[in-house]
Amino acid sequence: MEIAPGAFHLQHCLSLERQRAMADRCRELVDGAVPAYVPVVRGGGMMHVRMLCLGRHWNGKTYRYEPTRSDFDDLPAPPLPEEFRRLAGGIASSVGMSLDADLCILNYYDADGRMGLHQDKDESAASIAAGLPVVSVSLGDTARFLFGGLKRREPVEALPLESGDAFVFGGPARLRYHGVSRILPGTAPLELGMSGRFNLTFRQYDSSTQ
Repeated sequence: MEIAPGAFHLQHCLSLERQRAMADRCRELVDGAVPAYVPVVRGGGMMHVRMLCLGRHWNGKTYRYEPTRSDFDDLPAPPLPEEFRRLAGGIASSVGMSLDADLCILNYYDADGRMGLHQDKDESAASIAAGLPVVSVSLGDTARFLFGGLKRREPVEALPLESGDAFVFGGPARLRYHGVSRILPGTAPLELGMSGRFNLTFRQYDSSTQ
C-alpha cells in the first residue's frame, strides 16, 4: 500500500517461518561478540533502544557512519549478512525501487522503547540525492509508527507496524520525518518466542554501484 509518493507499507511481507528465522538471527547478533548497546547521542541523552549496526556503524555523538564503534568500545561493526542484504533488495524491488544495502541498523525495543521524530540523512550526499530508499523490517511486538512530512512541524500519520511488515520510503519521501511513539507489549506472534521488537533498517551509504 502506497501511503504517500515514494512511501509504501507492505503488510505481512514476511512469512511466519521467515520471521522466526530472522528473529533467531537477530538474537544471535545483538548478544554476539560485538553486542548491541544503548547509544548516547549529542547532548548526553540516551536512546530508548539497544542498537547494533551491521556493515557500517552509526555514531550517535557525531551523526556519522564509521567502520568502528568509536563512541562506545572501538570494536568493528559486524558485517551485514548476505541474506539480509538480499531481503532488503527484494523488498525495494517489489515497490519499483533499487537498493543494494551496505549497512543495517538493528534496534531492539523493549516495552518502554521509542524513537523520536527524525530524518535519515546521514548517508552519503550522493545516496540521498539519488533518493535511494530506506527499507524497514519489523519483528515481534507491534510498533506505533509515526510518519510525517519533510519538515518537523508538518502533520504526522500514525500506523501500526506488525511483525512481518516492511516499510519502504525513498524518492520524494526519502527525507520525511518518522519515529516510533510506543510499543504494544504482548502482540508478538507466539511462534517467535520473544517479547519486544526488532527493527532492521537497511540503507545504501555508497551510491557508486547505482
